[in-house]
Amino acid sequence: MDVHVRHEVGDRFRVEVGRHVLTVDQPGTGDAGPTPTDLFVASLASCAAHYAGRFFVRHGIDPDGFGVDGTFTMAQDPPARVGRIDLALRLPRGFPDELRPRLAAVVAHCTVHTSIMRPPEIHVDLRAAASVAL
Repeated sequence: MDVHVRHEVGDRFRVEVGRHVLTVDQPGTGDAGPTPTDLFVASLASCAAHYAGRFFVRHGIDPDGFGVDGTFTMAQDPPARVGRIDLALRLPRGFPDELRPRLAAVVAHCTVHTSIMRPPEIHVDLRAAASVAL
């Protein structure tokens, strides 16, 4: 999967993820979309939701009423980063109490969560801007 990010104006960027397009921006400079940090936390919350959803299917549980709410706070010391993320899973109606520990374990192993816990190598390659013919 490739991701392509292009500057639009100010702090706003067009993000192409496969065939999907979204906008990221900063509050106070347009606020035309979530911030990259918002997307980071949203990625974790939606990954947790996906893993929980698959758990419900495996166990024949109706997901009606299910959802994930996420909040985060920034760390107070440098470097700038997310310091804490809290996810609250709103369980489906009638979810069996005895399955709570198993669901928690499954959600804790979603791909985004494990990628945070065991961070990937990140390589940055600086390239010259493509010349634009006028």
